[in-house]
Amino acid sequence: MFRKLFSLALIGTLAACNHVNMKPGTLDKSQDIYTTRGGYNMRQATKETLAKRGYNVKIGKIKSTNNIIETDLADYERFAVPTSAQYLLTVSERPEKFRPIWCALNGFWWWNFNLSVVDQQSGEEILTWRGRGCANSSVRKFNRILDKLEK
Repeated sequence: MFRKLFSLALIGTLAACNHVNMKPGTLDKSQDIYTTRGGYNMRQATKETLAKRGYNVKIGKIKSTNNIIETDLADYERFAVPTSAQYLLTVSERPEKFRPIWCALNGFWWWNFNLSVVDQQSGEEILTWRGRGCANSSVRKFNRILDKLEK
């Protein structure tokens, strides 16, 4: 009995790690998606996943950079968003953590991120996802979300 109760509590805890709001059927696969360069593993994984699914991912050109030497703040960069990009994908993330026991069969890395997709033409946010989870399960969840978002 204790084992079943513990399993249910664990599943309930894990289910609370992600919050997704989306507008199904609003993502046109034939349109360009813009995102910024670099990032930790979640941002890289979203770019690779979109490319594998046939999306045209645009990175954009750097317009200017401002290095702030006096503080511990990161460098700020301004990008030129391609006019052909209908969608804007933003991923903010914390550094991934190595979790060899918790994520042993699921990618070994723990991600903590916020992801958003905005339709540039309508100004509508079609996806927001506040997530935490092991690497492989987060990529699988992203694919399931894309399945629902695509027209």
